[in-house]
Amino acid sequence: MKISYLSSIIIALVFTLTSCSEANYNFKIQNTKNATLGDKIDISVSEANGKSNDSVRLFFLDKELEVKNNKAVLETKDLLPGKHKITALVFIAGKVEKIHSSVELYSNVKPKVYRFEIVNTYPHDKNAYTQGLEYYNGYLYETTGRRGKSTLRKVDIETGEVLQKYNLDEKYFGEGMTIYGDEIFWLTWQYNKGFVFDLETFQQKKEFYYLNSKQGWGLSHNEKELIKTDGTNKIWFLDPATQKEKRNIQVYALKKSINKLNEIEYIDSKIYSNYWKTGKEIKPTIAIIDPSSGIVEALIDMKSLRQTILKEQKLESDDVLNGIAYDTKNDRLFVTGKHWGKLFEIKIIKE
Repeated sequence: MKISYLSSIIIALVFTLTSCSEANYNFKIQNTKNATLGDKIDISVSEANGKSNDSVRLFFLDKELEVKNNKAVLETKDLLPGKHKITALVFIAGKVEKIHSSVELYSNVKPKVYRFEIVNTYPHDKNAYTQGLEYYNGYLYETTGRRGKSTLRKVDIETGEVLQKYNLDEKYFGEGMTIYGDEIFWLTWQYNKGFVFDLETFQQKKEFYYLNSKQGWGLSHNEKELIKTDGTNKIWFLDPATQKEKRNIQVYALKKSINKLNEIEYIDSKIYSNYWKTGKEIKPTIAIIDPSSGIVEALIDMKSLRQTILKEQKLESDDVLNGIAYDTKNDRLFVTGKHWGKLFEIKIIKE
């Protein structure tokens, strides 16, 4: 891929320093406002009236940059996409002031566009406002949302029959879930709280809080971590033992931040994610995301699947594609939506 190098596109963050002699200084950080991974970014600190400072220290992601004559060059080829902070410490007249600017780094990968075909169709409860979906040992496990209607379910795939159910306290709006070990982890929407249940009995064992991520939306896991969405473009990685948030990535498809990430599934070392509708137009899509970087590698257009449902039942605007489950042993991918009367087994066509 060809890498372009940016000329200086200036964004300024202005602040005022006052020295012991009450002299006013008007310094600013100059840097590119946005860039693509691989670009070089020139960063400098200057004073609007040409006055000099004693020294400057520059930091990016808490790493100090090499500064010469109040200038630094930021190499971005090994960085991650997203909005990132730049910090300057300006020393002058015996004082020090901290100022900030930022840069948004875009993905340098053009997503592929995949098709799909329907392999099998199964019945699905139209009353299920699907929030989380997971395949485990021959059964589907599903969580549904809305206050007073949020449930945890064990479902027979072939018949759609609910074999086991837990009703969440009506004050909570249930969201995504995942199975890790012999426990079920279940998120709530706006309460910054999740619950842990015994897989066999559906008995609640404990609750946990997410402090940095904004809300609870989708949940999955890899071999060592829980993987969580919060309704933004961020994906969070949690310690399964403590449920503490360890780190996050920001999701980008070229110059577009993919916001409102929703139900997710970890499949073959990639994250598959629905994302919530934007505006009035509903565009059912699954993004395939590199979990190490947040870069969207491919998109699956699922619009025709919702149209298939619309031929058979009426859907409200909120009744969107939401629910991804994967049978690893048999390589089967299942999808459904909120209040959809069908569960689909699909095959992704990567031509």
